[in-house]
Amino acid sequence: MTEPSIVTERDGDIATVIIDRPEKLNAMTKHLWQSLGETIEALSADDALRCIVLRGAGEKAFSPGNDIGEFRTDRSNVEQARAYGAIMHRTLAALKNCRHPLIAMIHGICVGGGLEIAAMCDLRICGESSRFGVPIKNLGLVMAHAEMEGLVQLAGPAVALEILLEGRIFDAAEALAKGLVTRIVPDGEVTSHTYGTARRIADGAPLVARWHKEFVRRVMDPAPLTDDERDEGFACFGTEDFHTGYEAFLSKIKPEFKGR
Repeated sequence: MTEPSIVTERDGDIATVIIDRPEKLNAMTKHLWQSLGETIEALSADDALRCIVLRGAGEKAFSPGNDIGEFRTDRSNVEQARAYGAIMHRTLAALKNCRHPLIAMIHGICVGGGLEIAAMCDLRICGESSRFGVPIKNLGLVMAHAEMEGLVQLAGPAVALEILLEGRIFDAAEALAKGLVTRIVPDGEVTSHTYGTARRIADGAPLVARWHKEFVRRVMDPAPLTDDERDEGFACFGTEDFHTGYEAFLSKIKPEFKGR
């Protein structure tokens, strides 16, 4: 039986990363967690890229989370869980630290570990019939610190606790109200809308996108900014892309950014 995989497709400066296990609704295995992390780390280092779309195969699910069958084989005790968790946490860190903007394209189910993955992306676009939640209380399973980071940052501690304590599955409208998704579109438009968003991002100055990701993370840290960090806010004025941008604006033409 062929092992499920992470598939990467390229369309110029936009990459699509696919959790390719549609027969299991893209449920995550240890192999998939590791492969996803390695894939994102490799793409992050690629200066030719400007945006990454992350999705599950098919249109039934982004991912329902971890494959429950692995709890008997790979997560049946504390030692196994610690090793498995190290792989998961490295992947979540890779998503969080990816230099390029990440968009989660969410068809259908986005639950448990699937929601953990989507929460680490920069934008989340879902369909009207998408469903969300973290019902792991029914498994006697806790969401570890690194796994709940994205959920808490998006929804806040009170809502994160509501989601974890109740374990309800809820609809896209509630997910939007809780801050878990960026926008909802008709189910048949999820793919086209996501790639339209990716194209708008990719057409911008790539260095600016990376700086904005870095700065947003930094302003969430209560520690005072250093002088070097403050100076970095003006570094864009020394780039070729800045001159390209304002000259194109004044000339009423589309800028062609080079990432320099």
